[in-house]
Amino acid sequence: MLMNFGGLPKEHTELSGSKIVILPVPYDATSTWIKGSGNGPEALMEASANMELYDIETDTEIYTLGIHTSDPVDPAGTPEEVVDRIYKHAAEFLRMNKFLVTVGGNHTVSIGAIRAHRDHYGDITVLQLDAHTDLRQEYEGSPFSHASVMARTKEICPVIQVGIRSMDSSELPFADRERIIFAHEIRNGADWIGRVTGMLRGDVYITIDLDVFDPAVVPATGTPEPGGLYYHEVMNLIRAVDSVARIVGFDVVELCPIPGHKTSEFLAAKLIYQTLSQIFSKNRQS
Repeated sequence: MLMNFGGLPKEHTELSGSKIVILPVPYDATSTWIKGSGNGPEALMEASANMELYDIETDTEIYTLGIHTSDPVDPAGTPEEVVDRIYKHAAEFLRMNKFLVTVGGNHTVSIGAIRAHRDHYGDITVLQLDAHTDLRQEYEGSPFSHASVMARTKEICPVIQVGIRSMDSSELPFADRERIIFAHEIRNGADWIGRVTGMLRGDVYITIDLDVFDPAVVPATGTPEPGGLYYHEVMNLIRAVDSVARIVGFDVVELCPIPGHKTSEFLAAKLIYQTLSQIFSKNRQS
């Protein structure tokens, strides 16, 4: 049974008093290789209950701002119906002035969350951390496939793609190489973080597909790819983005739990909490 993020006591999870909302979406229908990302939100919540809630780097206990875990979004129906349902839930929380973290499920769930943030905040840049470009115009008959997420996103706002190391040749006409930081460029020591921050415009929404990480770090994803990023590289990027722009929301998707293996879900939970700690640290709360 899904529990609240962080295993927090009731006084820090009530919706009315919480600045932050976690929106779980246990959606797996468009996954095309390893199935099981629908179990990701529950596994992540369970792991999060084992985190220490004091963040060393920011000297904060962000949970005291209140972190409410919403009921999961119903994953039944067509991809279009699920995306629309996510949009409506996300839009409602944004109207309530909540900072929203959407937790998948596969990458399809990001479409609804991104649309809601674009409509609420207007001018946003989407920063995608991912192994794959996800620029197929449709995949296996659906334009809302996990492989089409950024194709749909680019229709409504600018995108920067980081960590990319796998794509199909059919995606090349839709790829803006000037706005892609390939994984091999990061390995070669280029000033990749400076390139990212230099391209940011307006507020920023971050979508984190966990396969951006090397599978030695996060093996529990639906489409693992060798040659990925490491935890401190991802957090250093998030800190740099936060130093020059306002991060207005983010999602973490594609956790596909492996029975008996808890490392990936704990990393995903810690990633969420440390990102929130960075965004809401005492020097940035305004």
